[in-house]
Amino acid sequence: MNTANRDPLTFLSGSGWVERPTELEPSLIGDVECDVAVVGGGLGGMAAALRLAELGQDVVLVEADLCGWGASARNAGYITPTLGSDPRILNRFYGDRVRGLYKFAGHSVDFTEKLISRHGIDCGYRQTGNIAAAPTAAAFRRMAAHTKSGRRSVVGDAAQLGIPPAFPGGLHINVGGILNPGQFALGVREVVRASGVRVFERSPVTSVTDSGDRVRMELPGGRIRARRAILTTNAFTGELPITPRSLSTPVWVTAVETEPVSDAEMDAAGWTSRTPMTTNHFVMQSFRPTDRGTIVFTTRSLQTARRPRADRMPDQAVVDDLVRGFRERFPTLTDVAPARAWGGWIGLTPSNMAVVGQLTPRVHYSMACNGHGLPQAPYLGTLLADHLVDQDMHEDLAAVWRRSRRFAPGIVNPVTLRLGWLADRFGDRVDRLRR
Repeated sequence: MNTANRDPLTFLSGSGWVERPTELEPSLIGDVECDVAVVGGGLGGMAAALRLAELGQDVVLVEADLCGWGASARNAGYITPTLGSDPRILNRFYGDRVRGLYKFAGHSVDFTEKLISRHGIDCGYRQTGNIAAAPTAAAFRRMAAHTKSGRRSVVGDAAQLGIPPAFPGGLHINVGGILNPGQFALGVREVVRASGVRVFERSPVTSVTDSGDRVRMELPGGRIRARRAILTTNAFTGELPITPRSLSTPVWVTAVETEPVSDAEMDAAGWTSRTPMTTNHFVMQSFRPTDRGTIVFTTRSLQTARRPRADRMPDQAVVDDLVRGFRERFPTLTDVAPARAWGGWIGLTPSNMAVVGQLTPRVHYSMACNGHGLPQAPYLGTLLADHLVDQDMHEDLAAVWRRSRRFAPGIVNPVTLRLGWLADRFGDRVDRLRR
């Protein structure tokens, strides 16, 4: 590949998957009344608002910026039935609910696939499944010892799975796949805009109060009076005083996209299957091909903040670290340059799994984005909308329902993230020396 006259790496303040729409919905001005107000226009909020409108509710959806332009449009685009916690932790601390949690995660994939099909959303969805790649030989031995191949998953070494030999092996989960998350999120936005939902963009909510007969919301340009409310505010949840302090920890996730890679280069790298991969590090890494003929890799280095800035740019040191990780796993692609970098905020719950519940008699919340939440966010928003209207508790909603309104601090903070990064790199280094 010709390395001369390359363009420099471009840092983006928005999504690298799709251009930002120029046509926005109006900001909320004046007093508005409705049956249900949904705060937050990500995939969860849009799906909840859409379902409520389908059920005959008068719905107002308010978004601080542009619906679908946050984490929904900036993630790696995986449709996967995985949960954001180690199976051993799940069995120990959630033994009575673990079966229900896995059913919820699996059904979220089915729901999202049907959502794409029902509305004809053009987002390049491919049902490839996903590979949980073991980063070290020891990790692969543990995986092989505790996991059996079956109809929906296959354990194999790198050659059997068609992945680069820098990964000793992995588990191919034959469910779900990958899509362009920007096209998907903005496609859902167009469906919502064409529905009976009243959408207000560039309308940040500054306070939410349950006054006993109504939920009152204050915004810079006006106020909302609603019978009930749903908060789907992701990493920005902590900015509303009504929410528990530890419900959401803002975490910045960075993504890097390479320049185009030829099929011959991909084959030479050992990635003959082209199946997307995530590692089972403490802080996972992900690698996936795109319809543009490029590779997108994410995570590995996470950053936290007390108050997330919506206009944040990627950090050069984090991008450099991501590129190093890519070089280690794809050593034959040293001539492939990184082309673009972007990032987005996700809100991590203390359990690192989807959580839904009730803050007051009239205010509910949904937190689904924990780094594994793309299909879970719209599914959970829809389940919660159904519950608000008919009061029935779907078994999948019950699996993630939180009865307590108090949350213990999560383990995600700058210290644990740094220690996790060091442990991951130490394990990688030891594995390379032993090979």
